[in-house]
Amino acid sequence: MNVSLFSWVVIILAAFAANLPFFNQQLFALVPLRKETAWVKPIWVRLIELVALYFVVGIVAHFLEAGIGNVFTQTWEFYAITGCLFLVLAYPGYVMRYLRKKHA
Repeated sequence: MNVSLFSWVVIILAAFAANLPFFNQQLFALVPLRKETAWVKPIWVRLIELVALYFVVGIVAHFLEAGIGNVFTQTWEFYAITGCLFLVLAYPGYVMRYLRKKHA
């Protein structure tokens, strides 16, 4: 596979992972937290999931880069930019969960 395809795979994976905490009530979309129907997952759990999924996407991207050839060393600027980009990718899920008007 080529570098362009790997780049698109990482971008699509990051967009999916960034929105995943906001579109379900389970931990990492796998582990049910409570059986109550009225229970809503708190925002701090969603933020912890968001940070964990950021690192998961980073590890996948690192392995894809290692499969291509050279793995480049990254400094703090890279992680600051990719963290902000991950938050921007999470914005649609945040809007759907917290800012959208609910019709009764």
